[in-house]
Amino acid sequence: MRRAILTAVAVLLVVPGIGSAQDKAAKIANATSAAPESVSKYAKVMDWDNTVLREGNNGFTCFPDNPDSPGNDPMCLDAAWLNWAHAWMTKTEPTYDQVGIAYMLAGGSPGSNTDPYAEGPTADNEWISEGGPHLMMLVPNPSTLSDMPTDAANGGPWVMWRDTPYVHIMIPTPGHGM
Repeated sequence: MRRAILTAVAVLLVVPGIGSAQDKAAKIANATSAAPESVSKYAKVMDWDNTVLREGNNGFTCFPDNPDSPGNDPMCLDAAWLNWAHAWMTKTEPTYDQVGIAYMLAGGSPGSNTDPYAEGPTADNEWISEGGPHLMMLVPNPSTLSDMPTDAANGGPWVMWRDTPYVHIMIPTPGHGM
């Protein structure tokens, strides 16, 4: 086994481009694990540096695991979620005007249920330590979510980041474990 690993490493170091082709294929496989094949098969796949790894034609864009996060968290986002993600990353208001769907069926990273920018648990940020498989939904009028629960351990969908511009519905899927 050790010899096979050393041989594989040697080939990757000697044959130009083979490592990057394998990296690209691995990133595409990881990214597309976030959604059902009916979605991911036709989705664009992009790396976190905005490199297009594969073109798509169904309005979804999938990203592989974020190397800066602690968990395996590939995701597939529709146009509303891409708008939302850009706003969240730039700390601006999202401007979507339609329902948005995002898939994270491979799971997610730990995070706060109340603070979109929390970097760790605190006494009051309702830290979620296990980010299991889930869908996420955006609605154009967040006030319609006022009667939904915010408790991530309630056994069903909940509202995350209520009272922020980044409010959305978390929908656990089988295997979620919460």
